[in-house]
Amino acid sequence: MSTPYPFTAVVGQTDLRLALLLNAVSPAVGGVLVRGEKGTAKSTAVRALSALLPQVEVVPGCRFSCAPVAPDPDCPDGPHGGGPGGARPARMVELPVGASEDRLVGALDIERALAEGVKAFEPGLLADAHRGILYVDEVNLLHDHLVDVLLDAAAMGASYVEREGVSVRHAARFLLVGTMNPEEGELRPQLLDRFGLTVEVAASREPAQRVEVVRRRLAYEDDPAGFAARWSGDESEVRARVVAARALLPQVGLGDTALLQIAATCAAFEVDGMRADIVMARTATALAAWAGRTTVLKEDVRQAALLALPHRRRRNPFDAPGLDEDKLDEILDRFPDEEPQDEPDPEPDPGTDPEPDPDGGPENPQGPDDGGGPDGGGGVPPQGGGPQDAPRPAEPAEAPAEAPEGAPQSPAQDAGGPEQAAVRAAEPFRTKMLSVPGLGEGAAGRRSRARTAHGRTTGAQRPRGQLTKLHLAATVHAAAPHQKARGRAGRGLVIRKDDLRQATREGREGNLVLFVVDASGSMAARQRMSAVKGAVLSLLLDAYQRRDKVGLVTFRGAAAELALPPTSSVDTAAARLEKLPTGGRTPLGSGLLKAREVLRIERLRDPSRRPLLVVVTDGRATSAGAVGGDPRELTARSARLLAADGVTSVVVDCESGPVRLGLAGVLAADLGGPAVTLEGLRADSLAGLVKDVRSAVTTPATHSTRRAA
Repeated sequence: MSTPYPFTAVVGQTDLRLALLLNAVSPAVGGVLVRGEKGTAKSTAVRALSALLPQVEVVPGCRFSCAPVAPDPDCPDGPHGGGPGGARPARMVELPVGASEDRLVGALDIERALAEGVKAFEPGLLADAHRGILYVDEVNLLHDHLVDVLLDAAAMGASYVEREGVSVRHAARFLLVGTMNPEEGELRPQLLDRFGLTVEVAASREPAQRVEVVRRRLAYEDDPAGFAARWSGDESEVRARVVAARALLPQVGLGDTALLQIAATCAAFEVDGMRADIVMARTATALAAWAGRTTVLKEDVRQAALLALPHRRRRNPFDAPGLDEDKLDEILDRFPDEEPQDEPDPEPDPGTDPEPDPDGGPENPQGPDDGGGPDGGGGVPPQGGGPQDAPRPAEPAEAPAEAPEGAPQSPAQDAGGPEQAAVRAAEPFRTKMLSVPGLGEGAAGRRSRARTAHGRTTGAQRPRGQLTKLHLAATVHAAAPHQKARGRAGRGLVIRKDDLRQATREGREGNLVLFVVDASGSMAARQRMSAVKGAVLSLLLDAYQRRDKVGLVTFRGAAAELALPPTSSVDTAAARLEKLPTGGRTPLGSGLLKAREVLRIERLRDPSRRPLLVVVTDGRATSAGAVGGDPRELTARSARLLAADGVTSVVVDCESGPVRLGLAGVLAADLGGPAVTLEGLRADSLAGLVKDVRSAVTTPATHSTRRAA
């Protein structure tokens, strides 16, 4: 077993260390979600935490870690008689992003269950994590069906395995710790709320601290055991302090003043539900115990709010987590602290940064920190960072109109100028459902029909590999004709492996939604860009809710560019959209060719994920870009190529005014998909947009036949 990096050797990251230690003191806090850019010691700190947890007493031989003093009465390995227990270190179990459901909850031998009536159960990761830590790296990339299982287990403190009437239950109470990079996508709100605390981490910009990070990492890689030995004293001190804080925790009093502060804070910040109040209360008492106090002070409530509320204030994926600290202080100042009782001064925190030692070793400086140490009240999570935190430029008073076709263009206009400042997007709205026709086999999501591991049962087939979802009726039907030949004598069926049938299910998949957005001068000329951005923002929000990947292609001037490669991070797409400038001519054909190239590459990377192309334009084409030739002919040719590739397309017609040319409708016909106006995109609109794009999608051949008729 490799030597883990010591927890006390982590440089900086005060809030991360504090949040993890508070959960070690009080597991009831509910876990930690660590958000931050790559390479910021998120995984290192989490993996190092398990070494600081006290040992757990377990029933010898129990695979489900039952406590000797109170064993689980429903334990599959039970019943357990009274007897001495054994101690073992607390486990940290890692859940891989690509794990199967059977690996998470455990596997039940269906063949033996049907033939012999025996519950032959192999425990999964939830059983291993009972009374320990369940760590999910890149938790935002976890499949939805695994998220559902985690939500159930976290809510009930137990895991249930149900297979065709055969059920197994076992306790599953664990500390849930997740790390994620927000650039790769956001978490579902239900799972986000299950994390008690959240911290934002970022790499230090202080050269001295960065130097110390590199020095310690290189020393650890050269001699892991020796490096760990140098920090063993600090590790022992923190471990002892965790044990002492756990013992003190039941004596910590949460007075009426502290409760009023907590309730007023949660109400003022308009968090949903009551979980935030409960988590803040548990966190504040843990902070007091960690500081060696039996009274919760205002500084504990303040720190608890900074850790427990930011992720609960998000209203949509484009909101960055954070709190207004001035408002927080104003709320807390309404309720002055009660007179604290005389208490001994707490011991110095062994987890704080020691004084600099020029000779190196454990006394090396950790550099400037983000705030105070783990005594509470000092670590302030970094706020802001989202696209809405940046100042928004004012909308231009009047954008110049695009020159008529055939009129001479200045070099600046032909290259993309004059460029107009980015305008603010209009308020997003709920859009109508757009989906890809047919039956796919892509990643689980909520947009288009697909064969999935979860959903309604549509049939049965012989299993390919390991059986995961038994179709009971089909299995019995396959085994029934052979019972006499197999010498059946009792009540149970004689089942063979060849009799087993896998259930085929239909659910929903996530798609790749590629936006092709017209940013030319004609879009800005009539002050339409704000409405256009609002519509694309609405579609991005819909893509987030339906678990899609998104990409963004823009075109203006003389070329098209890939503004955002396909990603699961819709907030990144929203940030790119917000900064999108406008101006110049309209190389619509180039934009379609760029989209075709992006889809071709993505098809090689992920062939099972089907694309949905959303072209946002007024349909005008006044530039052929570097390709040359007639712009309108290039546009028609590019559109027909996409249709021939089988790409499902939707054109959002941005044309406005009393006189309309209907060019977006012509483009939609060449793409083989529908055209919908900005108003018709709204879910509550009276405009006629079919709910499923499939009914409006026709093949180019069929479309040509209709036009000929």
